[in-house]
Parts: sequence; C-alpha cells; structure tokens
Amino acid sequence: MRQKGYLTHQRKVILDIVRESEDHPSAADVIDRLKEKGIHFAYGTIYNSLKYLTEQGYIREIRAGDGVSRYDGRMEAHHHIRCRICNRIEEVYVPLPLNWLKQTEKETGYSVDDEGFLLEGVCPSCQAKLDSDKASTGSNDASREKEAFRAKERERTTG
Repeated sequence: MRQKGYLTHQRKVILDIVRESEDHPSAADVIDRLKEKGIHFAYGTIYNSLKYLTEQGYIREIRAGDGVSRYDGRMEAHHHIRCRICNRIEEVYVPLPLNWLKQTEKETGYSVDDEGFLLEGVCPSCQAKLDSDKASTGSNDASREKEAFRAKERERTTG
C-alpha cells in the first residue's frame, strides 16, 4: 500500500511508538507506552490514528484471532506466527514458494497482491512450560493438548 496522507503530531507520535516496538502492540499497549512517556492523548485519537495509519499504509494491523488487533511497523514483506497459548506474535521471514502463490491465483481466480500469513503454534517458552508441567505431574495432559490441537488443525486444513 502506498504511503500518503498527512501526519498530525499525534499520528507521528503513535507511528513512532509502533515502529519502535519490539513486539506487536495493541491499542492498549500504545496507550500504556504513551503514558510511560508522559503523553496523554484521548482514546479516540489513538484508535482513530491507528486506523488512519493502517489505511494509509504506514503500519499493518494484525488480527490474530484473539479478538485484539495488534500493529506492526515493519512494512517489508514478512509473515507472523502467534503462540496459541500466550498470544505472543513474532515475525517470520521465510518466503512463500512462487509456485504456491501462482497456484492459489489459478485455483481461486484472485490476483494476490499481499502474501501476509499468520501461522499459529506453541512458542518455545510455552512448550517448555507444557513439558515442565507434564514432567512435574507425571501426566500426559500436555501431550494430549498438543495432539488435540494438531488433530483440529489437520481437520481444518483437509476438510
């Protein structure tokens, strides 16, 4: 998306917060980070600015399925992966095979102009906690939870 539009002082400050973030902040995170800097904007200004910055192509909105929009200031081509347990989101810089995109266009009739994907799984930190819980309780709950998730995903992708 082409960057255009006018950046008010408030929009510029909010853009800087998103771009400086190591994570993918939600609107609530942006509000907290502004407060930490002693900056107080109206909630409406923050939400409207995030919407404007997204629409104008300055940032990306990530809808990760947890009901909370998160924002990404990195505009180079990349994908995201979300932990289904802690909702942590990280960048993935593995390119998609060109033949996959062309096949998708052929099968759907769509012209693909953005290839952003949100992958889901369990992050290493949560995996370690699941494994630790399993070891300390001697149960297979963590393994059953992982297997149930995998079965659900196989069902979703095949049918």
